Amino acid sequence: MMKVDEKALAKVIGKAIARLRLAKLMTQEELAEQLEIGSEAVSRLERGVVMPTVGRLVELADLLDCDVAELLAEVSPRISDQAQHLSRLLANLNEHDRTLVIEVVEKLTTRLAQP
Repeated sequence: MMKVDEKALAKVIGKAIARLRLAKLMTQEELAEQLEIGSEAVSRLERGVVMPTVGRLVELADLLDCDVAELLAEVSPRISDQAQHLSRLLANLNEHDRTLVIEVVEKLTTRLAQP
């Protein structure tokens, strides 16, 4: 069984919360108000100082219009979760930029797969 680094996990989840909040053009204060917590509590979540509970993750996912899995996918070792994360990142780019990123990833994977 894989040992979980909870501090690293909290930081990655916090980054995902911040990224999704900013994508919705929402301030920490606005998110705090909707969660009925203080803005400092949102800041601690986003900085990874505090690990959100499962219940809080469900609330966050609802407010940020995402699945709970999206908040966790960035830390998942599963290839399918990582592929979904890359897909979400690529979705924000125009066609030309997506093509550029794909070319870079292809070159990197070819290079790194060599013995």
